[in-house]
Amino acid sequence: MERLFGLDMQLLMDALQFGASVFVLFLLAGYLLFDPVRKLLKERQEGIRKNIEDAETDKKSAAQLKAEYEEKLKGIDKEAEQILSEARQKALKNEAKMIEEAKEEAARIVKRAGEEAELEKKRAIDEVKQEMIAIASMMAAKVVTASMDAKIQDTLVEETLKEMGDSTWLS
Repeated sequence: MERLFGLDMQLLMDALQFGASVFVLFLLAGYLLFDPVRKLLKERQEGIRKNIEDAETDKKSAAQLKAEYEEKLKGIDKEAEQILSEARQKALKNEAKMIEEAKEEAARIVKRAGEEAELEKKRAIDEVKQEMIAIASMMAAKVVTASMDAKIQDTLVEETLKEMGDSTWLS
C-alpha cells in the first residue's frame, strides 16, 4: 500500500471519524449551548430596543409637557398681571370710598361746628338780653328812688352806661 503524502488508511479513517465526531459535537453544542445563548441575546436585544423606544416616547412626552408648562408659565404671567390689575382697581375703589367717607365726615364736622357756633351766638344774645334786662331793672330802681326829674334821669342813664362800659353795647 502506498501512502498518499505519507498518509495511511488508518489515519484517514481516524481523521474522518474525528471530523464526524466534531461535526456531531458541534451540532449538539449548537443545539444545547448556542441556541440558548442566541435566544438570550435576542431577548436582550429586544429588551434594549424596547427600552430605547420607551426612552424616545418618554422624551417626546417630556418635550410635550415642557411645552405645556412653558405655555402655562406664559399664562401665569398674564394671570398674575390680571390679578395685580384687579388689586390696583380694588385699591383705587377703596381709596375713593375712603376719601368720600372722609369728605362726608368733614362735612358733618363742619355742620356740627356751625350748629354749635349758632348755639353759642344765641346764648351770647340771650346773655346780652339778660344783661339789658338787669341794667333796665337797675335803672328803673334808681329812677324810682330818685326824683322823676328829666335832668336827673339823664344823669342816671349816663352813669349806668359808664358803669357798664362802652364795649358792652358795641358787641
